[in-house]
Amino acid sequence: MDGNGEVHERVRQVLTALSQPQREFAAAIGIDETKLSKSLAGKRRFSPQELVRIAEHSGVMVNWLLNGSDDATTVTALPVPATRSTGMPIDSKHSEPRKRILETAWELIAERGFHKVRISDIATACHTSNAKIHYYFPTKEDVLHEALRRNVKLAFDRQVAELHTIDDAYQRLLRLVELQLPTDGLLRAEWSVWLQVWNESALNPDLRALYWDSYNRWYRTIAMTIRTGQEQDVFRPWDPDRATAALTALIDGLGIQVLTGKPGSSVDAMREHLHEFIAHNIAKEQQTDG
Repeated sequence: MDGNGEVHERVRQVLTALSQPQREFAAAIGIDETKLSKSLAGKRRFSPQELVRIAEHSGVMVNWLLNGSDDATTVTALPVPATRSTGMPIDSKHSEPRKRILETAWELIAERGFHKVRISDIATACHTSNAKIHYYFPTKEDVLHEALRRNVKLAFDRQVAELHTIDDAYQRLLRLVELQLPTDGLLRAEWSVWLQVWNESALNPDLRALYWDSYNRWYRTIAMTIRTGQEQDVFRPWDPDRATAALTALIDGLGIQVLTGKPGSSVDAMREHLHEFIAHNIAKEQQTDG
């Protein structure tokens, strides 16, 4: 059976709300239709990657899919309301064009840079008008704000889906690191958007509150994991906030080096540095990467 509570029932609710044929839904989330049918019947588990794609396609959160509430207690810190997308419900006829515009704008910002992307570029890529873009996003700054909120949702969904079955805090922390590496594709694009938000927030005080609320969710997730590891007696009794500050600073610095092409930097080298830091400074000596 499903093994994830009522996940299959919630996915069925999503499918009903979208009013989308099952075949199209399967294609949209990248799953064989036969496998989808088995999962909807509770005879097969949805994989973490499938849950993330369902959440992204429909606009719901993985936490709701798994636990029945966006605000259910889980293994990662919850996003504060200010950092949650202002998108419309999944059953709204207006939600699909807004979602398409946001995803396109997000990709353009990640690829070209915020200041090189014009509203007309987004309209052209979406085969629509400037007025349609402004209907959903009155200013270009609104696009950046929503791009940041999309980053928060993507990271939160991915972490909940991947980590909810990992009980050991040491392995959970290593998995958190893996989910944060700027590998090619989606994660590198997320890092690109983050870099631009960092730059804009340094220059624009109005963006700082949203940025810090967003970054604080990631910080709190690391701190939660470290505290759990101390309770499990797999981590050293180092002050969790100091350990979190050191680890997140290292992740940020190494990630920037990778994205800016610093000679000798790479995702593999970043992973190795982070694993060494965790093993030597956070984990107890008997712990290994497993």
